[in-house]
Amino acid sequence: MSISTALQRTPIGERLVGIVPDAERFVAETIIEDIENLKREHNAVVLAHNYMTADIFHGVADLRGDSLALAHMAATTEADVIVLAGVHFMAETAKILNPDKTVLIPDPGAGCSLADSITPADVRALKNRYPGVPVVTYVNTSAEVKAESDICCTSGNALRVVESLESPRVIFLPDRYLGAWVASQTTKEIILWDGSCMVHERFTAAELRDYRSEYQGIRVIAHPECPPDVLDEADYVGSTAGMIEWVRAEAPTKVVMVTECSMAANLAVNAPNTEFIQPCNLCPYMKMITLENIRTALQTMTTEVVVDPDTSRRARQAVDRMLAVPLT
Repeated sequence: MSISTALQRTPIGERLVGIVPDAERFVAETIIEDIENLKREHNAVVLAHNYMTADIFHGVADLRGDSLALAHMAATTEADVIVLAGVHFMAETAKILNPDKTVLIPDPGAGCSLADSITPADVRALKNRYPGVPVVTYVNTSAEVKAESDICCTSGNALRVVESLESPRVIFLPDRYLGAWVASQTTKEIILWDGSCMVHERFTAAELRDYRSEYQGIRVIAHPECPPDVLDEADYVGSTAGMIEWVRAEAPTKVVMVTECSMAANLAVNAPNTEFIQPCNLCPYMKMITLENIRTALQTMTTEVVVDPDTSRRARQAVDRMLAVPLT
């Protein structure tokens, strides 16, 4: 899996041409110019998740990718300041990997329904119930939950992480759908938690069958956070990075990407020969990050992400173990 792509340093006035409407572009260009000046002033980088809106993704992001890619990038950046254009758990992960750097999240309210589905006390209770069974925790969780875990994973490496463990049983937290998908790919016993993503759980198999009926020859690719019947309808199941690579390799004429809506819009810019049919399920938390509050974050150096040192140390062990698992 490829890690990320650095933003091409095209002139500011050309970055969003053909990507956003002209009226929006003219407003955005002024803000982008401010952000670029502030990045130089603070030696800052903007890390943007694949679900960011096009003006952020194509306009100001220095490094872009899925949760696994952002974790790797956060661990290796030489910038003094990291602005995380994503949700709060991603900014926490960046801080855990860079305790001496300033990590900013433009809106501290940008949370995650999946991360909210489990607490540190829940993890401790599971460890008491299943003594000695390793805990694999999806990165879509709080730092405190990661600190109670043995190893983290993302959708891009979940199966590899599970297979890397010697134990025949694994506790997998918190996404029940991603865990069920992993369970279908391994001989290990997977103990699940009842968490889910508010975006991906809304998709249905009937919806995908309707797309196949309406668009002859359409290919369906889905994120493993979707329910099992949705995944059964898909031609390919994978992380956001995996879906990007699949589209590049297969170059389908028509495709429906069963994930957050902005990702298809962002990918379409570099895949002009593919028609993207977008079932537009938006993540309200991702959409809390805007060009305006990225600029404000750099102007005011807020909101800074702070993680308790002991929590950070324990969580980092789980994240570092994930990063040590080979990408392929």
